[in-house]
Amino acid sequence: MDKTAIVRCEHFNAAHRLHNKNWSDEKNKEIFGKCNNPNYHGHNYELEVKVIGVCNAEIGYVIDTKILSHIIKEKILNRFDHKNLNLDTEEFTDLNPTAENIAIVIYNLLKPEIDPTLDLKIKLYETPRNYVEYPY
Repeated sequence: MDKTAIVRCEHFNAAHRLHNKNWSDEKNKEIFGKCNNPNYHGHNYELEVKVIGVCNAEIGYVIDTKILSHIIKEKILNRFDHKNLNLDTEEFTDLNPTAENIAIVIYNLLKPEIDPTLDLKIKLYETPRNYVEYPY
């Protein structure tokens, strides 16, 4: 049987600062520019969670979207929405909250909740013109 993908779209708002504590203020500003603002800045993140697999013959779903929505809310939205990623989340205590790292963290939080026979892909839009896909 062929594989099918189901995509659940969500969004969350979060602040962050891109900063490497091992670098000088000058180097951080040079590399990260405005994103290194010591007072942080925010994004309206758009999240696409894609689950890929063979449809269950009995129900016709790859995954029930109500279940997927609940998992995303519990594991991602409740954790990151309206938070300062640098200050309010343990995941980014020592990890620079770039879009790439946020997408990887989201994947790692969701993957254990998804049937291991299913594939998971994350697409995270930081702006309408910039997004990250993981895994690629």
